[in-house]
Amino acid sequence: MRIINYLLSTGLLLVACQTASPTIQVPTEPITKIIDSPTPFSLEEITIAQLQKGFSDGTYTIESIVQQYIDRINEIDKNGIQLGSVITINPDAIEIAKALDKELKEGKSRGPMHGIPVLLKDNIDTQDKMPTTAGSRALKNSYPLQDSWVAKSLRAAGAVILGKANLSEWANFRGENSTSGWSGVGGQVKNPYVLDRNPCGSSSGSGAAVSANLCVIAIGTETNGSIVCPSTANGIVGIKPTVGLISRSGIVPISFTQDTPGPMARTVRDAAICLGTMVGIDERDSKTTANKGKTYTDYTQFLKEDGIKGKRIGIYQQPLGKSPKVDRLVEETISFLKKEGAEIVEVSKIGPSEVGRLSFEIMLYEYKDGLNKYFASLGENAPINNVEELIAFNKKDPIELQHFGQEYLIMANAKEGLDSEGYQEALQKMLEGSQKNGLDKVMEEHNLDAIIAPTGSPAWKTDWVNGDAFHLGSSSPAARAGYPNITVPMGFIGDLPVGMSFFGRAWSEPTLLEIAYAFEQGTKVRKAPKFLLN
Repeated sequence: MRIINYLLSTGLLLVACQTASPTIQVPTEPITKIIDSPTPFSLEEITIAQLQKGFSDGTYTIESIVQQYIDRINEIDKNGIQLGSVITINPDAIEIAKALDKELKEGKSRGPMHGIPVLLKDNIDTQDKMPTTAGSRALKNSYPLQDSWVAKSLRAAGAVILGKANLSEWANFRGENSTSGWSGVGGQVKNPYVLDRNPCGSSSGSGAAVSANLCVIAIGTETNGSIVCPSTANGIVGIKPTVGLISRSGIVPISFTQDTPGPMARTVRDAAICLGTMVGIDERDSKTTANKGKTYTDYTQFLKEDGIKGKRIGIYQQPLGKSPKVDRLVEETISFLKKEGAEIVEVSKIGPSEVGRLSFEIMLYEYKDGLNKYFASLGENAPINNVEELIAFNKKDPIELQHFGQEYLIMANAKEGLDSEGYQEALQKMLEGSQKNGLDKVMEEHNLDAIIAPTGSPAWKTDWVNGDAFHLGSSSPAARAGYPNITVPMGFIGDLPVGMSFFGRAWSEPTLLEIAYAFEQGTKVRKAPKFLLN
């Protein structure tokens, strides 16, 4: 659930994420040294398939794998490098692993996620010994009364919830000039490639942890850019599904219209495996009723090495022309897609310009309504009861407002309810502009299978004084429409990874996965970070 940055003077969302190419690496300033080189890690870049083979032939136990990841988190995240990507390690993780090992010995496997260590962004509820904080000190001792749909689904699939990942506090929709990856509870997340660079948000901890091999999979959430931006900045794959494919129940909200959880992984296949375990219809989230007949429990069936061949793909022009280095890499990517049999069509504009302003207004209305309902779900022991109390808490706290303010909370608190004429009118116009007159119209006019665009620019240096420094991005068309978006590593600019986004119509995850997987397999540019410092 990441709002990347708003210019309130225009009401338009500015989004950024990274980009590069499968065949060239653009030089930048030299890297001077490696900081506290970590102990070699035997599980580095390991995949779900490799782990399952190890469980099957006795090479690994789930307990040993979970312990290795806990040790890795303690070495890299808590000590030494202090990456800052994990807020809490699950105190029950080893016991859960032992129980899952016992099931395997009895010949019982719950599927491909059985025994796989997963981190959840710390705005996703778990009913266990871990609090769900949204990064806020106001919720540092908040224990939800039930599992989120995501947590419940992953547990049922046999995943080990390893812990909670740090994030941009309140999914970075608290105040202006914020710094992605900072929270009052968890501090600042670093980018594992170059440590003084930003990991992007708001699923910053999820992205950094997956990239640094602190887990196999992480779950992020997105409102606009919060899965795809940290995925590109940290050199991993991120899937932002169609809104309603996965339930949002038990997730600290921003926007009922735009919020969605999604998997973040080092490969398209691993992300696709995880995606299939979380889909379904949940009576606690009315958006999921629309997914009937449109979901799959196995998305790996769509992973085809020739998935680019014969596809008509639009190249979204708006993010181009802002960075010559990114543009060079996009050109290389287009050449690769053409070579693989795609037809490329230029797309100059997607939807009317007023959509950005309307989206922001809708978020303010829904933020107040959603937060107040979430606080109510915590029951009589809720540490905060409403947005007004949260604003008052932040004013008194010695840490919360030291780097940036809470303007968005204040603006949201001033809004009327969702039955107001202002909200209903804005919602109708925004959805019509982003869907019917936006992505649907463009894809129909050009007969497209998907649209591509650079996910963003190389990661900027973290700056607590001036806040984030986004240069370009492409998440907004899909985010505002509630449509799917997949980002895949495209290459490097210097030592910084950058990604390419593939987005399209509602429920088009199968087609996007075909293209994204073929792109990944034909380029294979992902490489593990080395924790460098300029």
